[in-house]
Formats: sequence, structure tokens, C-alpha cells
Amino acid sequence: MASVKQFQVTFDCADPERVARFWCEVLGYVVPPPPPGFASWDEFNKSLPPEDQGSAFACVDPEGVGPRLFFQRVPEGKVVKNRVHLDVRVGTGLRGDERLKALEAECVRLEALGAKRGQLLIADGVNESCQNMQDVEGNEFCLD
Repeated sequence: MASVKQFQVTFDCADPERVARFWCEVLGYVVPPPPPGFASWDEFNKSLPPEDQGSAFACVDPEGVGPRLFFQRVPEGKVVKNRVHLDVRVGTGLRGDERLKALEAECVRLEALGAKRGQLLIADGVNESCQNMQDVEGNEFCLD
């Protein structure tokens, strides 16, 4: 039997720091400390060759439980639906109107951060309601 491995989730994007800071707000994550010898990420970034400045950023769960999120700049824009997406669990254990209210409240909060609202999928007897969303660069995720 294979042992459980740690993993990170990597996002391809145009503006790594912007997308990372969005996800910090969504998940309650934080930006990790800069590498040793640098007082800030800005100082570290300025030490890189111009073509590498702003090319990557990361955020982490302050409790160390969730995976590290890594954001890397890529030259191409997003053109198709994600094959993998995050489900942000805001309605766990809630049903009916109570769940819909929790999804709506979080949706409104995230729209203020730059997210876009997608389709609301209403409970169908098998699956509970969830709200499709897009982050600040159009990556799909669900409020679940």
C-alpha cells in the first residue's frame, strides 16, 4: 500500500500574485515568509532577472493542514474549462434554504473580491445545492 503524500495545487495564470492573494482571501490562507536573506517577497522578486520577476507566488494554510497553492505565470490565456477544480466547502452539513443562504452569502463576499458568479445548481435529491464560480482569472470553482 502506498503511503499518503503531501501535494500542492498549481494554477497556471497571467498574474500569480493577484490570483494567489484572491485565494488567500477565499480560503483564509496566508503568504509564507520570503526566502532566507530577504525582508519581503518584493525584495526577493527584485533580485530576480527581469523576465522572472512576478512569475510565481504561493499561499499556504496557516494551520498546515490544507495543501500549498502555487501560482505560475504562463504565456497563454485560459481558453477551455478546467479539468480539475476546487470545491470550497461553505455549506457542509446544511440543507435547503439554510444551505442556499450560506452559498449566497459567500458568493456575494467573493464577488466583492473579483470572483464571477456562475450557475446555481439546486439540490436534486442526490446532490446538495452548489454555486459555480470563477476566480479573478476565470478558473472555475464551486461553493459547495
